[in-house]
Amino acid sequence: VQLVESGGGLVQAGGSLRLSCAASGSTFSINAMGWYRQAPGKQRELVAAITSGGGSTNYADSVKGRFTISRDNAKNTMYLQMNSLKPEDTAVYYCNAVGLITIATTKNYWGQGTQVTVSS
Repeated sequence: VQLVESGGGLVQAGGSLRLSCAASGSTFSINAMGWYRQAPGKQRELVAAITSGGGSTNYADSVKGRFTISRDNAKNTMYLQMNSLKPEDTAVYYCNAVGLITIATTKNYWGQGTQVTVSS
């Protein structure tokens, strides 16, 4: 599975961005997906996650009410709509996919990351 993020950039505080993550390869094996971010000097943290069918989502407390995760399985693409952006949202955002290798084995796949910079 290959993951490619897009949509990052520079935005002023209060603005919006929409990130996309396009999956290719053995996409049939993909189960849950998520967005992570890593700011300079900090550990990578989970921002939002979504189940295989999109019926259940989970958000970090810091982004609840501002970010929305979604996925279009027909297009093998996941999205992260980010509104009311704050300078503390500045980070490299990574796409993650959990692939089912066997009934008891999973594998994590990662994209290369896309930079999001929010200016004050």
